[in-house]
Amino acid sequence: MRILLLGSGGREHALAWKINQSAANTLYIAPGNAGTALCGKNISIDITDFDAVGKFCISEKIEMIIVGPEEPLVKGMYNYFKSNEDLADIYFIGPSKQGAQLEGSKAFAKAFMQRHNIPTAKYREFDTSNFEEGVHYVKEHPLPVVLKADGLAAGKGVIICQTSVEAVSEFELMIQKSKFGEASRKVVVEEFLNGIELSVFVLTDGKNYLLLPEAKDYKRIGEGDTGLNTGGMGAVSPVPFATSDFMQKVEEKIVKPTVDGLYKEEINYTGFLFFGLISVNNEPYVIEYNCRMGDPETEVVMPRLETDLVDLLVAATKQQLHSVKLRVDKRNAVTVMAVSHGYPGSYEKGFEITGLEQEDKDAFIFHAGTKQTNGKIITNGGRVLCVTSYGDNIREAVEHSLIVLDEINFDGIFYRTDIGYEFK
Repeated sequence: MRILLLGSGGREHALAWKINQSAANTLYIAPGNAGTALCGKNISIDITDFDAVGKFCISEKIEMIIVGPEEPLVKGMYNYFKSNEDLADIYFIGPSKQGAQLEGSKAFAKAFMQRHNIPTAKYREFDTSNFEEGVHYVKEHPLPVVLKADGLAAGKGVIICQTSVEAVSEFELMIQKSKFGEASRKVVVEEFLNGIELSVFVLTDGKNYLLLPEAKDYKRIGEGDTGLNTGGMGAVSPVPFATSDFMQKVEEKIVKPTVDGLYKEEINYTGFLFFGLISVNNEPYVIEYNCRMGDPETEVVMPRLETDLVDLLVAATKQQLHSVKLRVDKRNAVTVMAVSHGYPGSYEKGFEITGLEQEDKDAFIFHAGTKQTNGKIITNGGRVLCVTSYGDNIREAVEHSLIVLDEINFDGIFYRTDIGYEFK
């Protein structure tokens, strides 16, 4: 099968690596990175330029397109393909524009959960039309209080405020001063839920679904979950507290009502659906939806997936997931992300990366912010690469990843050594 994968991060390298294990596929990645180049052919295309992507698909006779990041989906790439007779028959992995609103609009997602009785934090939404009412609501809200920009804000649109003064100030900055641009023209104000988070993923054909291995990621830059938020410094799978009883609650109270809700509302959704959950006294609540796989969670989910990924994706596009059996590696997988000096603030690019030539059947190096120049692989982002390792337990998998990382170097390399610390 001729496949086009869109994206350039660690998620896309992990997906490309998994696709590469399937038989007889031709894989293109746009724009890709130095790691995806080992799995297929990188193509220089702006993935939000639908015309350019479409022309490439026609010229190269692409049979399946897999959209890694959220932006093309929220902007309606699925609808573009399905409304074009030359592209409509291509297997498309990703939801419609309306389905992608589960991630593209916090207000849409919260209203959807409310309609389908899916457990989530209590909330209200405000914009310029009811700004003064919002100020009063925020001022009187129990602390801490969570403010969320309604739209996409590159993962930075959520603020947890510890004081009423801070909450009112941030609320005003978001709505009146466009702190997050168009994304914060509308703000969702939520109650704060105190618990432990995890990420749950399904592959759905719009009616049926397969529950993929769950994961837990680590957002803070510093050891012990301290410091600034990042795109993710590492992840573990499976998650020790996600017992069969807990996951049964997740399926019954969250996953099934979500997929059923999409079907009942006739929202086209074929692809990955990410549930950002929090366990509060062993009860699951939805913090957020994403309309794609997470990063760095994909880098532990894909290595644990034993079933052929391309077969799964074809089954999803044919609404045949109910007939597929998922096989999962029982071992633990842990990924540790190596980042550039200064990340998540300002950082420099262009440093040569050494130590990538290691051969280890139980460890994988997934590239994120890398590119190849003059025969050398150099840094090209804040999150540069990650190492995923198997282990009989989390501690063993972490130690294995750290041993591999110890041989990798670039100027200013930094990574956390305590991923999965609360489970060791």
